[in-house]
Amino acid sequence: MSNARLKKFLDEFNSICERHKKDPKTITILGASKNQEIRSIKWALELGINNFGENKLQESEEKIDTLGNAACWHFIGSIQSRKAKKISSLFDWVQTVDRIKIAKILNENRPESMNRLNICIQVNPDNEKTKSGVSLEGCEDLIEEILPYKRLKIRGIMSIPKPYNNLKLQREGFARIHSCFKQLKQKHPQLDTLSIGMSGDYEAAIIEGSNMIRIGTRLFGERS
Repeated sequence: MSNARLKKFLDEFNSICERHKKDPKTITILGASKNQEIRSIKWALELGINNFGENKLQESEEKIDTLGNAACWHFIGSIQSRKAKKISSLFDWVQTVDRIKIAKILNENRPESMNRLNICIQVNPDNEKTKSGVSLEGCEDLIEEILPYKRLKIRGIMSIPKPYNNLKLQREGFARIHSCFKQLKQKHPQLDTLSIGMSGDYEAAIIEGSNMIRIGTRLFGERS
């Protein structure tokens, strides 16, 4: 990974936003920093990227200990019950909440000395068996169940739809998720985050209303 790669991505991102008449300042770039060295994250910080997503608890602890409040830390991996307690006290965001059991553990273990834990509901729009997430239809019920938890702040939804190489098909998948998000916002206007789009499909996600894209390979290069 190099500064040149980072700058190339940012140029590409800004160009896409300009082409589709989107304000880049309204879209959060989340650096998917799994398997990346701390120096790579520091380079990204220097270029204005300050949100990072980690999949593995053990790996993320050293990074958070070293960089601390210099960055905003998102947990974006699947959550095991036995690790949820630690995740709750370490991260600023958890984007992969898909069942009430996990929400309950996160809520009970969020330290009072910290701000409320920002969470996204993970949605599985195609009900794929290999992916975590609640169905589009079940998202509203889960939000209603979580709302009473005082140490959690529901920010929106996160999703990874089926991958396609075709922009039209990518857009169709993201449009369905955005439609669900808009319906949820009508009842819960405090929702403000639609976390969709990754290295291979983030342009389609931006076109369809994403305001948080999770970028790994495009930003940092192939993982070691």
